[in-house]
Amino acid sequence: MPRPQTIQIFLPDGVPTSIKEAELTNRLVKAVLFPRNKLQEVAKRELVHYTGVYFLFGTKEEDAKPFVYIGEGEDCYKRIISHNRNKDFWTHAVVITTKTNEYTKTDGKFLEHYSIARAQEIGRYELDNDTGSRKTSISESREYDLLDNFETAKILLATLGYPIFEVKRKPVTANEVYYCQGKDYDSQGEYTDDGFIVLKGSKCAPEESPGASDWIKNTRTKLKEQNLIQFIDNRYVFMEDHIFNSPSGSAAVIMGRNTNGWTSWKNKQGNTLDEVKRK
Repeated sequence: MPRPQTIQIFLPDGVPTSIKEAELTNRLVKAVLFPRNKLQEVAKRELVHYTGVYFLFGTKEEDAKPFVYIGEGEDCYKRIISHNRNKDFWTHAVVITTKTNEYTKTDGKFLEHYSIARAQEIGRYELDNDTGSRKTSISESREYDLLDNFETAKILLATLGYPIFEVKRKPVTANEVYYCQGKDYDSQGEYTDDGFIVLKGSKCAPEESPGASDWIKNTRTKLKEQNLIQFIDNRYVFMEDHIFNSPSGSAAVIMGRNTNGWTSWKNKQGNTLDEVKRK
């Protein structure tokens, strides 16, 4: 179960959109976040030169999901510098290491392997890694230590704005499930911290209306290209849970036309999302 945590964030240059160092006050693991344009400045931070695992975050215009590259290095900064020359998509990097530089190369490889596997399983981000990494051979006790470290890293990444390891759906009651239903569509969803999640198996209208906005058309096209929705039995069906920024965005994609999602989504009792959450 989640429990209260105290997280300390330090701004080395005093700018909240620049370099950040984050840590749970009672843990050894530390995260360093920096924008790509601060590569020279962050080189002065000793932590980025430690052994650990790193994440490159960004987007690719033609895709519907954000992207991440996950790697490891004995000097994470050197590895990230090499990616600065050959990877265009990323805008921010996060280095996960320890305050005392206690990770070995083997530790870094284990964390890289586990992080890639979990990111693929959860599916919030598309991986830019060409291949997976091989699990290293470590002692059972060390593996559990590193898994505990991973849980800390997971919290720090989410706090810094990258919830890559947070499951999309939390346990909910029947009253917290909402429905968007019509002749050509039949979808279920949940209103969450991240936005509005349309659930796997939800069905969308087969075509957009003549007055549908370009955003609706482009979003549906992206979802088709990534096989997030597939055409089955004359309707598009979501093949996995998918997070939208807003209730209206999700409802518009499902219905194929402009709509107010706050009134289109209704719970089991027939109450609109607006009535439940905004009245």
